[in-house]
Amino acid sequence: MEGIARRRLIGAAGLLTLSPRLAFAAAAQKPGKKPRVAIETGQGTIIVELEDKKAPITTANFLRYADTLKYNGGLFYRASRTIGAGPGHGSIQAGPSAYARHFPPIAHESTTKTGLRHKTGTISLTRNEPGTATSDFFICASDQPYLDAHPGEPGDNQGFAAFGHVVEGMDVVKKILAMHTSKTAPVPAMKGQMLDPPVPIVSIKRV
Repeated sequence: MEGIARRRLIGAAGLLTLSPRLAFAAAAQKPGKKPRVAIETGQGTIIVELEDKKAPITTANFLRYADTLKYNGGLFYRASRTIGAGPGHGSIQAGPSAYARHFPPIAHESTTKTGLRHKTGTISLTRNEPGTATSDFFICASDQPYLDAHPGEPGDNQGFAAFGHVVEGMDVVKKILAMHTSKTAPVPAMKGQMLDPPVPIVSIKRV
């Protein structure tokens, strides 16, 4: 039950199948080569390799936001630390500026479909209900299997849509995770997790 509760803490916004425009964005990379993006933050750069074959809908959606510069000026705003696990365990969460216009939500690609898992360095899309995900994402600083889909459990057991992993810059991820957080939060479940100040996203672009 604790795993279910923890999975519900990570939310965003976002039911569509892959649109022609998203398909075009996914196909823009060289054949046979997984797309990579550089997430330039105020604390350093994180390089992420995306699983466009295993999680094509989620990857194309993320690249659409990156290619249209909607992440530029956004923020890493949350450091969710795993209670009792010690330093370096948890995840950091980010999204576009509050002024950025969102694209429609996308269909949910669960870990049971993609075969991906929430391990150290995994990047994944946040959501509320399945099929509500849009732009906000998180990066795991440690293994977090409770964020995977668990079909045998009751309630919302579909987990989150993992779609890539960090290949450079885990030191930046852990640095952000360890930064100061506020004692207040917009919802009780996030109390003590909101970065104060948040970490700016300078840009997210393909490399």
